[in-house]
Amino acid sequence: MTVNSDQFYSRLPVNRIPLSELLTEDHLFYKIPEDWFVIVTDIKGSTAVVQSGQHETVNLVATGSIVAVLNISFKANITVPFFFGGDGATFIIPPSVKDAAIKALLLYKKNTQESFDINLRIGVVAVNDIYAAGHTLRVSKFNSSGNFHIPVVLGNGLNYAERLIKGEDYLLPGDLLADDEVDLSGMQCRWDKIKPPESNYEVVSLIVMATKPEEQASAFRQVITHIDAIYGAPEKRQPISIPQLRLKTTFAELGLELRARFGRKRLFKLIQSWFTTFLGYIYFRTRQGKSYLTRLVEMSDTLVIDGKINTVITGTETQRLQLVKHLNQLEEAGRIFYAFYVSKESVMSCYVRDFKQEHIHFVDGAEGGYTKAAGVLKLKIVHLSH
Repeated sequence: MTVNSDQFYSRLPVNRIPLSELLTEDHLFYKIPEDWFVIVTDIKGSTAVVQSGQHETVNLVATGSIVAVLNISFKANITVPFFFGGDGATFIIPPSVKDAAIKALLLYKKNTQESFDINLRIGVVAVNDIYAAGHTLRVSKFNSSGNFHIPVVLGNGLNYAERLIKGEDYLLPGDLLADDEVDLSGMQCRWDKIKPPESNYEVVSLIVMATKPEEQASAFRQVITHIDAIYGAPEKRQPISIPQLRLKTTFAELGLELRARFGRKRLFKLIQSWFTTFLGYIYFRTRQGKSYLTRLVEMSDTLVIDGKINTVITGTETQRLQLVKHLNQLEEAGRIFYAFYVSKESVMSCYVRDFKQEHIHFVDGAEGGYTKAAGVLKLKIVHLSH
């Protein structure tokens, strides 16, 4: 009898202990089922796209790929771990939703190409193949704030899958045709660039990789401990704060979101959306609206651990310099590689299934923070590995 692994991730317990502690508790990490798959979406040449000033479009396209896959898993009543990376996303999914997810992404890729002239790469690797190549992939559920929990992945299985998919000779296996329609309902990018909570704060997009897979947990623990010690608790370094939220108001700004969702501009949808945004001003002043905003801050995805640490934090320049000093020591000791990008604001794109419970907000530093940090990291690894 085969056991259906669809609910593997849904059934994992949520850990409500500090992250630095979780990283030491090996038994709280579970091996991803062998019949699952890793799907990666990634904007080809994202660094150049970001440099041409289209960093918000890059975030938007990455968010859309998450929405497309989550809407499918939601309909199938399956929870899947996913990771936002600024210029793409990674998912770990069971076989039952794999084909539907790929079909939706293929259509989304087509729309993205037509609407923005951006090439979205899509790839899939069987978890089984990742294990066969000698890599590990273990996951735990971490409660980061309120009711919001995130997957924490240890092992370099996702990095391996990403390398394969970004390789020159990678071809998407199978002959799946794109779906007729991609469901992007719930995708919203209504917020303007967000200033840090304090005027003397900056926004840091930081990426950290461990050099040795077997020492990953302990290296990450050291990094998180330094961040906690220097910047304070996660809510203290949270770049999103209610007073700094501003709704986008112009047609041009909203047009971007709509083009991502509906292809070439459809005027009626645009007017409808502009009208809802206008109503938003009123809604966010109501009690319900205010509680949504509080949860929005709680459910901002500012920390991603997918075999690397990706985090967007805010604080003073002094704090950053202190952190860099510690990170340099860890790097010189051969434990980590790291890179960061500093901006004056953060950007947020949202997935809102309902205003009460189901919403997630993806955060990146302005000007393509994650993408720029990743570019620096790549060069650093090449340089320091030789």
